[in-house]
Amino acid sequence: MLLLFFFLPYCVYSQRKEKQISLAVTNCHTAYPFASFSKLFSGPYHPGIELGYGFNWTTGKKHDWYQVFRLGYFYHRFVQHGIPLYTQFGYRYKPWHRVNFNVAIGAGYLHSVPATAVLEMNGNGEYENAKGIGRSQALLNLSFGGRYAVNKKIDAPTIFLQYTQQLQAPFINSYVPMLPYNTMALGLSIPFRK
Repeated sequence: MLLLFFFLPYCVYSQRKEKQISLAVTNCHTAYPFASFSKLFSGPYHPGIELGYGFNWTTGKKHDWYQVFRLGYFYHRFVQHGIPLYTQFGYRYKPWHRVNFNVAIGAGYLHSVPATAVLEMNGNGEYENAKGIGRSQALLNLSFGGRYAVNKKIDAPTIFLQYTQQLQAPFINSYVPMLPYNTMALGLSIPFRK
């Protein structure tokens, strides 16, 4: 079902011409939803990168409905390496020709690899590395952002700044079942046509 959820739009709208790819650098930190916004700029820094592919479901003069697929990596020191793969459905408002604002909601998969040693005692009473290849987790998110076109052409590249609140679950069932992340992304989106 998850694969169908991710790839159904490719099958249904594979003929659409309005598509874009994006690349962004990110910084994230754990905090309650929509809290400690200033720490995204003042540290501590937990860097990451995201690659995206998106398209418009509908395009209007002032409004777009769109979908984007993202694959990324982030490093949270002493906690984890995260590899998110998710999709978002969003609404874009275009008040001026070169400026637009958007909101999106999404869900997907996060592969979490511990960033510290994980030890387990064996039958001889000695500790062994038990880190393994990581854990599969669910990822839910909500994003707000803005874009600015670098020139006045219709298919101009855009610079974007996007704030995302996401929940990773289940993190540690005994005391942190859901781990909230605040993420800021700065990137470039380039449209292309077949």
